[in-house]
Amino acid sequence: MKKIKVAIIGVGSISESHIGSYLKNDNVELYAFCDINEKTLKAKGEKYGITRLYTDEKTMFEACPEIDAVSVCTWNAAHAPCTIMALDYGKDVLCEKPMALNAKEAGDMIAAAKRNKRKLMVGFVRRFGNDTRVVKDFIEGGCVGEIYYAKATYLRRSGNPGGWFGDKKRSGGGPLIDLGVHVIDLARYLMGGHKPVAVSGATFKKLGNRDFIKDKVVYRSREAGEKDICDVEDLAVALIRFDNGSVINIEASFDLNIKQDTGTIELFGTKGGVKLNPEFELYTVMNNYMADVTLATPTALSFEGLFQNEIDYYVNAVINDVDISQIAEDGRTLMQILDAAYLSAETGKEVKL
Repeated sequence: MKKIKVAIIGVGSISESHIGSYLKNDNVELYAFCDINEKTLKAKGEKYGITRLYTDEKTMFEACPEIDAVSVCTWNAAHAPCTIMALDYGKDVLCEKPMALNAKEAGDMIAAAKRNKRKLMVGFVRRFGNDTRVVKDFIEGGCVGEIYYAKATYLRRSGNPGGWFGDKKRSGGGPLIDLGVHVIDLARYLMGGHKPVAVSGATFKKLGNRDFIKDKVVYRSREAGEKDICDVEDLAVALIRFDNGSVINIEASFDLNIKQDTGTIELFGTKGGVKLNPEFELYTVMNNYMADVTLATPTALSFEGLFQNEIDYYVNAVINDVDISQIAEDGRTLMQILDAAYLSAETGKEVKL
């Protein structure tokens, strides 16, 4: 089988997960790197033995028309323009989350994929986790019943990454668009992908990036520095209503005065409730007794193979012409939710979709 030639646009931190996974896929030839930071670009090229290095994607596509597919791993503001250019040059695209800065940009990306008859996938990596597989097994096995409510949290006590993450022009927002996308998509995906109809949200900017704190933070951007812009929210909360009557409650923070960081998905159904925090737990009734069920097998999210599963899925779709358009549509729906949450926070009113 002919190997597909893959290029990486944006070789910052998240690209490491893409690059490592492509290198382990026998159907891929890692072909070219592109990044506006020439120093980082050269270092990454030396690290992986890639000699086709470019500081703008147009030059790369003109010089390397043989490229088959790309991963877009830039900051958020570049997702749409880089993706649309790649699609217009006839390349399939895996774009990191969030899909874009807003729903309009997401729609433009989908339109570009359709007019060029190319594939577009959004990096909702949590869908490919071992924990997600376990939850789906129980949902599909009928143990949870009709899921009508979910709580999704991704909270950091002191975890503003700095750099472009705090600059709204480049990021599009703070923890809601950076962290919230993971748990909103996962909760909606597990609940059956229903259509959102209304969002009520609130955001708070009270703490800033708190760069004076000496304790180690969860993650720092490679660009983090003393002159960082920080004009994004510290905390975002939202209530999302869907057309089947179900509801998701979301909380996401970069900085919040809590005891410890937490990331939890809770699904509540007519037959049982499921919690990932981080291990799987099922709350149900057995023989007319309330029962809390755990599994003997490890169920906490493992990063071992997480991105590999996502990359392998994408590569298989490219090679075998698998229809993955629904993932991009889900990306646009998620941007509609985020747009509505930010608008609701700004106006103090519920936003209808």
